Amino acid sequence: MNEKDLVYPRERTLGAITLVLGLLVWLGLIIGTFGGALLVLVLGFVMYLFAQSALIAHIKGNGVELSEAQFPDLYAQFIECCDRLQMKTRPQAFILNGNGGLNAFATKFLGTQYVVLLSDVVDAMDKHADGVRFYIGHELGHLRMKHLSFGHLIRWPVLWLPLIGAAYSRARESTCDRHGLACSGSRENAAQALVVLSAGGERWQRINIASCLDQAKHTSGFWMSFHELIAGYPWLTKRIARVMDTQAPLPRRNGFAYLFAVLVPYTGRLGSVFGFLILIYIVGVLAALAIPAYQDYKVRAEANVATILSQSVRDELGSYYLSNQKVPESLDMLGISSQQIDGSELSLDSDDMELTVSTKRGQIIFTPLINDEGRIIWNCTNGEGLKPTHLPRSCRDTDD
Repeated sequence: MNEKDLVYPRERTLGAITLVLGLLVWLGLIIGTFGGALLVLVLGFVMYLFAQSALIAHIKGNGVELSEAQFPDLYAQFIECCDRLQMKTRPQAFILNGNGGLNAFATKFLGTQYVVLLSDVVDAMDKHADGVRFYIGHELGHLRMKHLSFGHLIRWPVLWLPLIGAAYSRARESTCDRHGLACSGSRENAAQALVVLSAGGERWQRINIASCLDQAKHTSGFWMSFHELIAGYPWLTKRIARVMDTQAPLPRRNGFAYLFAVLVPYTGRLGSVFGFLILIYIVGVLAALAIPAYQDYKVRAEANVATILSQSVRDELGSYYLSNQKVPESLDMLGISSQQIDGSELSLDSDDMELTVSTKRGQIIFTPLINDEGRIIWNCTNGEGLKPTHLPRSCRDTDD
C-alpha cells in the first residue's frame, strides 16, 4: 500500500478541523484565564506523567519483551511489519497477560514508543500467524500517524464535542485497520483477525466471512446509527467490510440519528452512558445558570415598565411642587390613580414627596431633588424585594 491507501480519507479532514478548533479553544482559555489554563496544563502533564509511568512500569515489570531470544517468531513478524510500514524508529514490543481480553494497544512515554499484545489475542492467532501481524500493524498505525503525539493534546478540549470527536476517533481506527491490512498477507487474513473480536479465540476459525459482511446491512437502522455516531469505533461488521474492500459501499446511516447524536458529548472509552451523564450534567449546569438569570430578567423587565409608566406621575408631582411650593397631600388630590395599568401600586409620602412604586417583585423608591437650575430631578433606589441590579439602567446610571 502507498501512503494514500494507508490513511482513511476522513481522518485528514477531521484531524485538521479538530486541530484548528483545539488551538482556538486553548488560545481562548489562556487569554480568558489570564494564563491560568497554562497552570492547569502543567498540572495535567504532571498527573499524566505519574499515571503513564505506572502503566509503563506495569508493562516492563509484568510483560515479556519480544526479541530474537524471546518469542523470536513474533519478534520477526513485528520487525517485518515495522519495515513494511517504513517505521524509522522501532517501538518496543511486549506481550502482557490479557486475563481473557482480546486486544492490543500502543502507548508512548517520554519519547519512547510501545506496542503491547495481550496474550489472549496472540494465543487466538496461534493457528493464524498472519493474524498477529494485523494487530501489530494496527497499533503501529497509531504510532506512525502520531495519534499519541502533542497534536492530540492540542485537540483534546474539542474531542468531547458531539459527532466531531467520535467521528475523528472512528476515522483513526479505520486508518489503523488499513495499517493492519498492510501488514497482513491478504485481505481475508486481516478480516479473520478482526472476526476474533466477535467470535472469540476458538470459534473464529469457523466463521463465515460473507455472512459477517451481510450483517452490515443492519447498521442503517436508527438505533445502530445513533450508537455508532456517539462511539469511537465503527461497527465491527463495517471494519471487516472495509479491510475486505477499502472502497466497499456501506449502508448510509439513518438521518434522524444525527439529530439525537448531536446532543450527546463524546466520552471515548467511558462509553455512551457516560456521555448521557455528561449531557445531563451540562443541561443541569446551564439550567442552574439560566433559570436565575431568566428570573432576574423578568424582575428587571417589570421594574423597567413600572418606571416608564410612573414617569408622567413624577412629572406632574414636580410641576405641582414648583407651582405651589408645597407637596400635594395625596395622589387623589391631583386626580392620579394609585394603580398603574401594569398592576403596580403608587404611594406618596406627603412630607418629602417620595414616590414608591410597588410591583409584584418589589419596590422602586423615587426621591425628588432640586438641581442648581431649579428643576426637580428624581433619584431612584431599590426598596424591599428588589436588588440594585434589578433597577432600570437609567436608575443605575444616575447612581454612578
